Amino acid sequence: MDKRRIYIVLTDTGTILNRIIKFYTNKPYNHVSISLDRELDELYSFARKKYYNPLIGGFVKEDRNNNPILMKSKCVIYCLETDVETYNRVLNNIKEFYNNKDKFKYNILGLIGVIIKKEFKRKNKYFCSQFVATVLKDSGIELISKKPCFTMPFDFAELDSLSFIYEGLLSKYRV
Repeated sequence: MDKRRIYIVLTDTGTILNRIIKFYTNKPYNHVSISLDRELDELYSFARKKYYNPLIGGFVKEDRNNNPILMKSKCVIYCLETDVETYNRVLNNIKEFYNNKDKFKYNILGLIGVIIKKEFKRKNKYFCSQFVATVLKDSGIELISKKPCFTMPFDFAELDSLSFIYEGLLSKYRV
């Protein structure tokens, strides 16, 4: 059977929002992205759209080699093996986000909802772990038992179904 890999990348970006979340979670990595290539040339998440402006966020294709924030970030990388059919569903879900990227916004209220354990249903608004969990769930991959709106980046690090690949500076990761 032909297997494919999906990569889950947890990062410590060092941004103000990351440090605030880190204070709350007491976890080392508080941002998560998803990639379908082992080189991590295409990382997808919800984050700031402009490096210099943390207030404008939404769906982003992150460039680990040219993004000044990611270039200095510490990370841990995991992979999930799946069949071709499931991999293609994940790919199509990411493409759907990408093709409609301008209608998506960052879900700051959703982060508050995680803290107070209240779901705020907000159309086209996600935070990073909510996005990754939604893409996986909508593709038929049920890794985490809680709703995507309550999923935090460290939830992925605690999964036995993911295989550890690398930990260190994201800029130093090589295949």
